[in-house]
Amino acid sequence: MTGTAKTAARELKKFYKLGVLRIPTNRPVRREQLPDRILPDAEAKWLAVVESVRELHEQGRPVLIGVRSIDKSERLSETLTEEGIEHQVLNARNHAIEAEIVAAAGQPGSVTVATNMAGRGTDINLGEGVAETGGLFVIGTELHDSSRIDQQLFGRAGRQGDPGTVQQILANDDEILSSAFEPDQSNDIGQRSTSSDDPGAIHRKAQRIIERRHYRQRVELLYQEEQRKTAHLEMGQDPYLDSLVDPPPASAPCGFQKKLVDF
Repeated sequence: MTGTAKTAARELKKFYKLGVLRIPTNRPVRREQLPDRILPDAEAKWLAVVESVRELHEQGRPVLIGVRSIDKSERLSETLTEEGIEHQVLNARNHAIEAEIVAAAGQPGSVTVATNMAGRGTDINLGEGVAETGGLFVIGTELHDSSRIDQQLFGRAGRQGDPGTVQQILANDDEILSSAFEPDQSNDIGQRSTSSDDPGAIHRKAQRIIERRHYRQRVELLYQEEQRKTAHLEMGQDPYLDSLVDPPPASAPCGFQKKLVDF
């Protein structure tokens, strides 16, 4: 079971012959998603994140901030420390006390910085009086290569019928934009995103481009694996123990490529 399988339903059905069944939530969802905020660059973005955290902290609301990497979590932690905001960092370097940090993430005024692997699938229980202030506030600081990871982050808020709020605070020089677009395409990204009625549209377009790219890589990998097994069997070898002298062809035939496009 997973809370994000629906977005991958077509791929699960096509390649693994697995259907996806949506199970209703235990209680009605009360999570509020605020419009994306787009800042000119990373420096302005982190300042905006810290300012939002400060305001929420003063209101007594717990805040969970999602970042893409350990380095960024430590950079944000340093900034929060400089601003005098007490917080906890949840990343791969402190997994021994992860349960304790997650357990405290819903207490009044708590601030938690987490990477995408932290607290996944965990119910963050709200402390006394937190529901009355609006519940847990989750801030995303950059779209990930897969929208499922962003959904998992936002899924920390508003669980089991609790109130909660989520928002993305992004920048026009985020890594996902440079990964998706050519350098000459990125020149007008800032102007287009800030003038749009949907400021985060460019970032989500970049995310879809990368998701399709990764999908094609997975398809190619599956094809290569099928070719390898077929070659082993034709030579009377065990596909899992023996090594082929000649590897399978590096590219798929036209018919296979057409299936990929049709998908």
